[in-house]
Amino acid sequence: MRPGARLRAAIEVLEDIAGNHRPASSALSDWGRSHRFAGSGDRTAIGTLVFDALRHKNSFAWKMGSDAPRALALAAAGDALGLSIEALQAAADGSQYSIEPLSEEEVAGLQRAILEDAPLAVAGDVPEWLTQSFERTFGARAGEEGRGLSLRAPIDLRVNGLKATREKVLKAFEKFGAVATPLSPVGVRIPAPHGPAKSPNVEADVAHGKGWFEVQDEGSQLAALIAGASPREQVLDLCAGAGGKTLAMAAGMQNTGQVYAYDNSRSQLRPIFERLKRAGVRNVQVMEAGDEAQLKALEGRFDLVFADAPCTGSGTWRRRPDAKWRLKPEAIQLRLEEQRAVLASAAPMVKPGGRLVYVTCSVLPEENGEQVAAFLAGYREFRLSPVSEHWTVRMEGEMPESADGSRETLLLTPHSHGTDGFFIAVLQRQSE
Repeated sequence: MRPGARLRAAIEVLEDIAGNHRPASSALSDWGRSHRFAGSGDRTAIGTLVFDALRHKNSFAWKMGSDAPRALALAAAGDALGLSIEALQAAADGSQYSIEPLSEEEVAGLQRAILEDAPLAVAGDVPEWLTQSFERTFGARAGEEGRGLSLRAPIDLRVNGLKATREKVLKAFEKFGAVATPLSPVGVRIPAPHGPAKSPNVEADVAHGKGWFEVQDEGSQLAALIAGASPREQVLDLCAGAGGKTLAMAAGMQNTGQVYAYDNSRSQLRPIFERLKRAGVRNVQVMEAGDEAQLKALEGRFDLVFADAPCTGSGTWRRRPDAKWRLKPEAIQLRLEEQRAVLASAAPMVKPGGRLVYVTCSVLPEENGEQVAAFLAGYREFRLSPVSEHWTVRMEGEMPESADGSRETLLLTPHSHGTDGFFIAVLQRQSE
Protein backbone atom coordinates (compact mmCIF):
# COMPACT_ATOMS: atom_id res chain seq x y z
CA MET A 1 0.00 0.00 0.00
CA ARG A 2 1.19 3.51 -0.81
CA PRO A 3 1.49 6.10 1.99
CA GLY A 4 -1.73 7.78 0.91
CA ALA A 5 -3.62 4.50 1.19
CA ARG A 6 -2.16 3.83 4.63
CA LEU A 7 -3.26 7.29 5.72
CA ARG A 8 -6.75 6.67 4.41
CA ALA A 9 -6.94 3.37 6.28
CA ALA A 10 -5.75 4.95 9.53
CA ILE A 11 -8.38 7.68 9.22
CA GLU A 12 -11.07 5.02 8.76
CA VAL A 13 -9.91 3.21 11.89
CA LEU A 14 -9.76 6.43 13.91
CA GLU A 15 -13.29 7.27 12.77
CA ASP A 16 -14.43 3.84 13.93
CA ILE A 17 -12.77 4.33 17.33
CA ALA A 18 -14.25 7.80 17.82
CA GLY A 19 -17.70 7.06 16.43
CA ASN A 20 -18.26 3.72 18.12
CA HIS A 21 -16.18 4.23 21.30
CA ARG A 22 -14.23 1.06 20.58
CA PRO A 23 -10.80 -0.07 21.78
CA ALA A 24 -8.15 0.61 19.14
CA SER A 25 -7.02 -3.01 19.02
CA SER A 26 -10.55 -4.17 18.14
CA ALA A 27 -11.00 -1.53 15.45
CA LEU A 28 -7.64 -2.39 13.87
CA SER A 29 -8.38 -6.10 13.98
CA ASP A 30 -11.74 -5.64 12.26
CA TRP A 31 -10.19 -3.41 9.61
CA GLY A 32 -7.58 -6.08 8.88
CA ARG A 33 -10.20 -8.80 8.51
CA SER A 34 -12.21 -6.73 6.05
CA HIS A 35 -9.12 -5.68 4.04
CA ARG A 36 -7.24 -8.96 3.63
CA PHE A 37 -5.22 -7.59 0.72
CA ALA A 38 -3.21 -5.52 3.20
CA GLY A 39 0.11 -7.18 4.03
CA SER A 40 1.66 -7.44 7.48
CA GLY A 41 3.85 -4.42 6.79
CA ASP A 42 0.80 -2.38 5.86
CA ARG A 43 -1.11 -3.45 8.96
CA THR A 44 1.88 -2.61 11.15
CA ALA A 45 2.25 0.84 9.60
CA ILE A 46 -1.47 1.57 9.94
CA GLY A 47 -1.48 0.40 13.55
CA THR A 48 1.56 2.54 14.36
CA LEU A 49 -0.11 5.56 12.78
CA VAL A 50 -3.34 5.01 14.73
CA PHE A 51 -1.61 4.48 18.08
CA ASP A 52 0.71 7.47 17.61
CA ALA A 53 -2.30 9.65 16.75
CA LEU A 54 -3.98 8.54 19.98
CA ARG A 55 -0.83 8.96 22.09
CA HIS A 56 -0.70 12.64 21.19
CA LYS A 57 -4.37 13.34 20.59
CA ASN A 58 -4.58 16.60 22.54
CA SER A 59 -1.30 18.10 21.32
CA PHE A 60 -1.99 17.10 17.71
CA ALA A 61 -5.49 18.58 17.93
CA TRP A 62 -3.98 21.79 19.29
CA LYS A 63 -1.44 21.94 16.44
CA MET A 64 -3.96 21.20 13.72
CA GLY A 65 -6.86 23.19 15.15
CA SER A 66 -9.03 20.08 14.98
CA ASP A 67 -9.38 16.70 16.68
CA ALA A 68 -10.95 15.11 13.59
CA PRO A 69 -9.45 11.72 12.63
CA ARG A 70 -7.94 13.20 9.45
CA ALA A 71 -6.18 15.95 11.40
CA LEU A 72 -4.78 13.49 13.95
CA ALA A 73 -3.58 11.06 11.27
CA LEU A 74 -1.84 13.83 9.32
CA ALA A 75 -0.09 15.09 12.47
CA ALA A 76 1.09 11.57 13.33
CA ALA A 77 2.27 10.68 9.83
CA GLY A 78 5.58 12.51 10.04
CA ASP A 79 7.01 10.14 12.64
CA ALA A 80 4.81 7.06 12.19
CA LEU A 81 5.35 6.81 8.42
CA GLY A 82 8.63 8.72 8.19
CA LEU A 83 7.11 11.37 5.89
CA SER A 84 8.22 14.97 5.52
CA ILE A 85 5.53 17.59 4.92
CA GLU A 86 6.49 17.61 1.24
CA ALA A 87 6.21 13.82 1.03
CA LEU A 88 2.89 13.97 2.84
CA GLN A 89 1.59 16.52 0.35
CA ALA A 90 2.70 14.29 -2.51
CA ALA A 91 1.02 11.24 -0.96
CA ALA A 92 -2.29 13.08 -0.50
CA ASP A 93 -3.02 13.31 -4.22
CA GLY A 94 -6.79 12.79 -4.12
CA SER A 95 -6.59 9.53 -6.09
CA GLN A 96 -8.99 6.62 -5.56
CA TYR A 97 -7.02 4.95 -2.77
CA SER A 98 -5.50 8.03 -1.18
CA ILE A 99 -6.86 11.08 0.65
CA GLU A 100 -7.76 14.54 -0.52
CA PRO A 101 -4.92 17.07 -0.92
CA LEU A 102 -3.80 19.00 2.13
CA SER A 103 -5.32 22.43 2.70
CA GLU A 104 -3.25 25.49 3.52
CA GLU A 105 -4.58 25.32 7.08
CA GLU A 106 -3.42 21.71 7.43
CA VAL A 107 0.07 22.51 6.15
CA ALA A 108 0.27 25.41 8.60
CA GLY A 109 -0.81 23.10 11.43
CA LEU A 110 1.88 20.57 10.57
CA GLN A 111 4.47 23.35 10.78
CA ARG A 112 3.18 24.66 14.11
CA ALA A 113 5.21 23.95 17.25
CA ILE A 114 3.73 23.22 20.67
CA LEU A 115 4.30 26.26 22.85
CA GLU A 116 6.09 25.79 26.14
CA ASP A 117 3.26 27.53 27.98
CA ALA A 118 0.54 25.34 26.48
CA PRO A 119 -1.95 24.08 29.07
CA LEU A 120 -1.19 20.78 30.79
CA ALA A 121 -3.89 18.90 28.88
CA VAL A 122 -2.06 19.84 25.66
CA ALA A 123 1.57 19.80 26.78
CA GLY A 124 1.19 16.46 28.58
CA ASP A 125 -1.50 14.89 26.38
CA VAL A 126 -3.56 14.33 29.52
CA PRO A 127 -7.38 14.30 29.59
CA GLU A 128 -8.55 17.70 30.82
CA TRP A 129 -10.50 16.28 33.76
CA LEU A 130 -7.38 14.50 35.07
CA THR A 131 -5.04 17.49 35.06
CA GLN A 132 -5.63 18.28 38.75
CA SER A 133 -4.74 14.69 39.73
CA PHE A 134 -1.54 14.92 37.67
CA GLU A 135 -0.61 18.21 39.29
CA ARG A 136 -1.25 16.76 42.76
CA THR A 137 1.09 13.88 41.95
CA PHE A 138 3.84 15.60 39.98
CA GLY A 139 3.57 19.32 40.66
CA ALA A 140 5.53 21.42 38.15
CA ARG A 141 6.68 18.27 36.30
CA ALA A 142 3.14 17.19 35.37
CA GLY A 143 3.61 18.08 31.70
CA GLU A 144 6.89 16.17 31.41
CA GLU A 145 5.41 13.14 33.14
CA GLY A 146 2.37 13.24 30.86
CA ARG A 147 4.59 13.38 27.78
CA GLY A 148 6.52 10.38 29.10
CA LEU A 149 3.29 8.41 29.19
CA SER A 150 2.68 9.37 25.55
CA LEU A 151 5.87 7.85 24.14
CA ARG A 152 6.24 4.43 22.57
CA ALA A 153 7.21 1.73 25.03
CA PRO A 154 10.14 -0.69 24.78
CA ILE A 155 9.78 -4.45 25.17
CA ASP A 156 11.02 -5.52 28.59
CA LEU A 157 11.83 -9.14 29.39
CA ARG A 158 12.25 -10.72 32.82
CA VAL A 159 14.93 -13.39 32.77
CA ASN A 160 13.73 -16.62 34.35
CA GLY A 161 16.55 -17.51 36.72
CA LEU A 162 15.30 -21.10 36.94
CA LYS A 163 16.29 -21.71 33.32
CA ALA A 164 18.57 -18.98 31.99
CA THR A 165 20.90 -16.13 32.78
CA ARG A 166 20.65 -12.52 31.74
CA GLU A 167 23.69 -13.00 29.50
CA LYS A 168 21.96 -15.83 27.59
CA VAL A 169 18.85 -13.74 26.98
CA LEU A 170 20.92 -10.70 25.95
CA LYS A 171 22.79 -12.90 23.46
CA ALA A 172 19.53 -14.31 22.07
CA PHE A 173 18.20 -10.82 21.31
CA GLU A 174 21.35 -8.87 20.46
CA LYS A 175 20.06 -8.70 16.88
CA PHE A 176 17.32 -6.40 18.17
CA GLY A 177 19.66 -4.17 20.16
CA ALA A 178 18.82 -5.72 23.52
CA VAL A 179 20.40 -4.13 26.60
CA ALA A 180 20.25 -4.76 30.34
CA THR A 181 17.53 -2.80 32.12
CA PRO A 182 19.04 -0.04 34.27
CA LEU A 183 17.13 -0.81 37.49
CA SER A 184 15.97 -4.43 37.51
CA PRO A 185 18.83 -6.93 37.90
CA VAL A 186 16.85 -9.57 36.01
CA GLY A 187 15.62 -7.44 33.11
CA VAL A 188 16.48 -7.16 29.42
CA ARG A 189 15.17 -4.34 27.24
CA ILE A 190 14.57 -4.15 23.51
CA PRO A 191 14.29 -0.43 22.65
CA ALA A 192 11.08 0.98 21.25
CA PRO A 193 11.04 1.19 17.44
CA HIS A 194 11.37 4.49 15.62
CA GLY A 195 9.21 5.71 12.76
CA PRO A 196 7.51 2.91 10.84
CA ALA A 197 9.79 0.19 12.24
CA LYS A 198 8.13 -2.83 13.86
CA SER A 199 8.75 -4.32 17.30
CA PRO A 200 9.90 -7.95 17.17
CA ASN A 201 7.56 -10.76 18.18
CA VAL A 202 9.75 -12.06 20.99
CA GLU A 203 7.24 -14.68 22.13
CA ALA A 204 7.71 -16.46 18.80
CA ASP A 205 11.41 -16.94 19.57
CA VAL A 206 12.68 -20.34 20.61
CA ALA A 207 14.08 -18.80 23.81
CA HIS A 208 10.53 -18.08 24.95
CA GLY A 209 9.45 -21.64 24.23
CA LYS A 210 12.35 -22.84 26.39
CA GLY A 211 11.12 -20.71 29.28
CA TRP A 212 14.14 -18.42 29.40
CA PHE A 213 12.10 -15.27 29.87
CA GLU A 214 8.69 -13.69 30.23
CA VAL A 215 7.60 -10.37 28.73
CA GLN A 216 7.26 -8.08 31.76
CA ASP A 217 7.77 -4.34 32.13
CA GLU A 218 10.72 -3.37 34.30
CA GLY A 219 8.39 -1.61 36.73
CA SER A 220 6.44 -4.82 37.25
CA GLN A 221 9.71 -6.70 37.78
CA LEU A 222 10.74 -4.19 40.42
CA ALA A 223 7.42 -4.53 42.23
CA ALA A 224 7.91 -8.30 42.50
CA LEU A 225 11.53 -7.87 43.64
CA ILE A 226 10.66 -5.27 46.28
CA ALA A 227 7.99 -7.60 47.66
CA GLY A 228 10.93 -9.78 48.66
CA ALA A 229 9.44 -13.25 48.35
CA SER A 230 12.16 -15.39 49.89
CA PRO A 231 12.90 -19.12 49.85
CA ARG A 232 10.63 -21.17 52.12
CA GLU A 233 8.14 -18.34 52.67
CA GLN A 234 4.37 -18.67 52.35
CA VAL A 235 3.14 -16.17 49.75
CA LEU A 236 -0.29 -15.20 48.43
CA ASP A 237 -0.64 -13.46 45.07
CA LEU A 238 -4.14 -12.18 45.65
CA CYS A 239 -4.85 -10.67 42.20
CA ALA A 240 -2.67 -13.03 40.17
CA GLY A 241 -4.25 -12.48 36.76
CA ALA A 242 -2.24 -14.37 34.16
CA GLY A 243 0.57 -14.89 36.66
CA GLY A 244 3.38 -12.56 35.63
CA LYS A 245 4.32 -11.55 39.17
CA THR A 246 3.53 -15.05 40.49
CA LEU A 247 6.22 -16.40 38.18
CA ALA A 248 8.66 -13.67 39.19
CA MET A 249 8.22 -14.34 42.90
CA ALA A 250 8.38 -18.13 42.45
CA ALA A 251 11.70 -17.79 40.63
CA GLY A 252 13.06 -15.56 43.41
CA MET A 253 12.06 -18.23 45.92
CA GLN A 254 14.10 -20.78 43.93
CA ASN A 255 11.14 -23.16 43.74
CA THR A 256 10.95 -23.47 47.54
CA GLY A 257 8.20 -22.43 49.92
CA GLN A 258 4.73 -21.96 48.46
CA VAL A 259 3.00 -19.36 46.34
CA TYR A 260 -0.79 -19.41 46.22
CA ALA A 261 -2.13 -17.78 43.05
CA TYR A 262 -5.69 -16.45 43.37
CA ASP A 263 -7.90 -14.28 41.20
CA ASN A 264 -11.62 -13.59 40.99
CA SER A 265 -11.61 -14.03 37.21
CA ARG A 266 -11.34 -17.55 35.82
CA SER A 267 -10.54 -16.30 32.30
CA GLN A 268 -7.72 -14.06 33.49
CA LEU A 269 -6.20 -16.83 35.61
CA ARG A 270 -6.43 -19.55 32.96
CA PRO A 271 -3.14 -18.78 31.08
CA ILE A 272 -1.10 -19.27 34.24
CA PHE A 273 -0.94 -23.06 33.86
CA GLU A 274 0.96 -23.02 30.55
CA ARG A 275 3.26 -20.30 31.82
CA LEU A 276 4.12 -22.21 35.00
CA LYS A 277 4.96 -25.33 33.00
CA ARG A 278 7.12 -23.47 30.50
CA ALA A 279 8.99 -21.63 33.26
CA GLY A 280 9.74 -24.80 35.24
CA VAL A 281 7.97 -23.45 38.34
CA ARG A 282 6.96 -26.09 40.89
CA ASN A 283 6.12 -24.14 44.06
CA VAL A 284 2.86 -22.49 42.93
CA GLN A 285 -0.60 -23.68 43.90
CA VAL A 286 -3.30 -22.20 41.67
CA MET A 287 -6.50 -21.72 43.64
CA GLU A 288 -10.00 -21.97 42.24
CA ALA A 289 -10.93 -18.58 40.83
CA GLY A 290 -13.47 -16.71 42.95
CA ASP A 291 -13.56 -19.34 45.73
CA GLU A 292 -13.68 -16.97 48.69
CA ALA A 293 -14.33 -19.77 51.18
CA GLN A 294 -11.09 -21.50 50.18
CA LEU A 295 -9.29 -18.19 50.51
CA LYS A 296 -10.75 -17.42 53.93
CA ALA A 297 -9.55 -20.79 55.23
CA LEU A 298 -5.97 -19.54 54.78
CA GLU A 299 -6.32 -16.40 56.94
CA GLY A 300 -3.30 -15.44 59.02
CA ARG A 301 -0.99 -17.85 57.22
CA PHE A 302 1.14 -15.71 54.90
CA ASP A 303 4.53 -14.07 55.28
CA LEU A 304 3.72 -12.01 52.19
CA VAL A 305 0.44 -11.02 50.56
CA PHE A 306 0.96 -9.38 47.19
CA ALA A 307 -2.03 -7.27 46.11
CA ASP A 308 -1.68 -6.04 42.53
CA ALA A 309 -4.98 -4.21 42.76
CA PRO A 310 -7.35 -3.42 39.88
CA CYS A 311 -6.85 0.18 38.78
CA THR A 312 -7.36 2.67 35.95
CA GLY A 313 -4.18 1.51 34.22
CA SER A 314 -3.01 5.11 33.76
CA GLY A 315 0.57 3.90 34.15
CA THR A 316 0.26 1.78 30.99
CA TRP A 317 -0.88 4.54 28.62
CA ARG A 318 2.28 4.10 26.53
CA ARG A 319 1.03 0.65 25.55
CA ARG A 320 -2.73 1.40 25.54
CA PRO A 321 -3.00 5.05 24.49
CA ASP A 322 -6.69 4.83 23.64
CA ALA A 323 -7.47 3.85 27.24
CA LYS A 324 -6.74 7.33 28.59
CA TRP A 325 -9.37 8.89 26.35
CA ARG A 326 -11.97 6.21 27.21
CA LEU A 327 -11.42 6.56 30.97
CA LYS A 328 -14.33 8.25 32.78
CA PRO A 329 -14.67 9.67 36.34
CA GLU A 330 -17.12 6.96 37.31
CA ALA A 331 -14.52 4.32 36.37
CA ILE A 332 -12.13 5.75 38.96
CA GLN A 333 -14.79 5.49 41.64
CA LEU A 334 -15.40 1.85 40.71
CA ARG A 335 -11.66 1.09 40.84
CA LEU A 336 -11.37 2.78 44.23
CA GLU A 337 -14.13 0.57 45.61
CA GLU A 338 -12.45 -2.52 44.18
CA GLN A 339 -9.11 -1.52 45.69
CA ARG A 340 -10.68 -1.07 49.13
CA ALA A 341 -12.26 -4.51 48.79
CA VAL A 342 -8.91 -6.07 47.81
CA LEU A 343 -7.14 -4.49 50.77
CA ALA A 344 -9.92 -5.61 53.10
CA SER A 345 -9.49 -9.17 51.80
CA ALA A 346 -5.71 -9.00 51.99
CA ALA A 347 -5.31 -7.68 55.55
CA PRO A 348 -6.48 -10.78 57.48
CA MET A 349 -4.40 -13.07 55.26
CA VAL A 350 -1.14 -11.56 56.58
CA LYS A 351 0.28 -13.27 59.64
CA PRO A 352 1.66 -11.13 62.51
CA GLY A 353 5.04 -9.82 61.43
CA GLY A 354 4.22 -10.39 57.76
CA ARG A 355 3.85 -7.82 55.03
CA LEU A 356 1.21 -6.69 52.57
CA VAL A 357 2.55 -5.22 49.33
CA TYR A 358 0.04 -2.96 47.59
CA VAL A 359 0.72 -2.29 43.91
CA THR A 360 -1.11 -0.47 41.12
CA CYS A 361 -0.20 0.35 37.54
CA SER A 362 -1.56 3.85 38.07
CA VAL A 363 -0.05 7.29 38.58
CA LEU A 364 -3.19 8.84 40.09
CA PRO A 365 -2.96 9.82 43.79
CA GLU A 366 -6.52 8.66 44.50
CA GLU A 367 -5.50 5.08 43.76
CA ASN A 368 -2.08 5.23 45.38
CA GLY A 369 -0.98 7.28 48.37
CA GLU A 370 -4.49 8.33 49.32
CA GLN A 371 -5.71 4.74 49.20
CA VAL A 372 -2.83 3.61 51.42
CA ALA A 373 -3.51 6.41 53.92
CA ALA A 374 -7.16 5.39 54.14
CA PHE A 375 -6.18 1.76 54.72
CA LEU A 376 -3.74 2.60 57.51
CA ALA A 377 -6.38 4.73 59.22
CA GLY A 378 -8.71 1.74 59.37
CA TYR A 379 -6.19 -1.04 60.07
CA ARG A 380 -4.12 0.08 63.01
CA GLU A 381 -2.18 -3.20 63.15
CA PHE A 382 -0.35 -2.21 59.95
CA ARG A 383 2.35 0.39 59.47
CA LEU A 384 4.05 1.72 56.36
CA SER A 385 7.47 0.17 55.86
CA PRO A 386 9.69 2.42 53.66
CA VAL A 387 10.22 0.88 50.24
CA SER A 388 13.84 2.05 50.27
CA GLU A 389 14.63 -0.47 53.02
CA HIS A 390 13.35 -3.33 50.86
CA TRP A 391 15.07 -1.98 47.76
CA THR A 392 18.53 -2.22 49.28
CA VAL A 393 18.03 -5.91 50.05
CA ARG A 394 17.14 -6.87 46.47
CA MET A 395 18.84 -4.30 44.23
CA GLU A 396 22.23 -2.71 43.96
CA GLY A 397 22.65 0.93 44.90
CA GLU A 398 20.17 3.37 46.37
CA MET A 399 16.56 3.51 45.36
CA PRO A 400 15.83 6.25 42.81
CA GLU A 401 13.65 9.14 43.91
CA SER A 402 9.93 8.45 43.75
CA ALA A 403 8.21 10.42 40.98
CA ASP A 404 5.72 11.85 43.49
CA GLY A 405 8.42 12.87 45.99
CA SER A 406 7.41 10.31 48.63
CA ARG A 407 10.09 8.96 50.96
CA GLU A 408 8.12 5.88 52.03
CA THR A 409 6.40 4.58 48.90
CA LEU A 410 7.68 4.38 45.32
CA LEU A 411 6.04 5.71 42.18
CA LEU A 412 7.81 4.66 38.98
CA THR A 413 7.08 6.45 35.69
CA PRO A 414 8.31 6.45 32.07
CA HIS A 415 9.73 9.98 32.35
CA SER A 416 11.54 9.52 35.68
CA HIS A 417 12.54 5.86 35.50
CA GLY A 418 11.94 4.51 31.97
CA THR A 419 9.31 2.06 33.22
CA ASP A 420 5.54 1.93 32.98
CA GLY A 421 3.78 3.78 35.77
CA PHE A 422 3.81 1.63 38.93
CA PHE A 423 3.04 2.47 42.55
CA ILE A 424 4.46 0.27 45.32
CA ALA A 425 3.78 0.38 49.05
CA VAL A 426 4.93 -2.12 51.69
CA LEU A 427 2.60 -2.45 54.70
CA GLN A 428 3.99 -4.35 57.69
CA ARG A 429 1.67 -6.11 60.13
CA GLN A 430 2.74 -5.66 63.74
CA SER A 431 3.81 -8.76 65.66
CA GLU A 432 1.45 -9.85 68.39
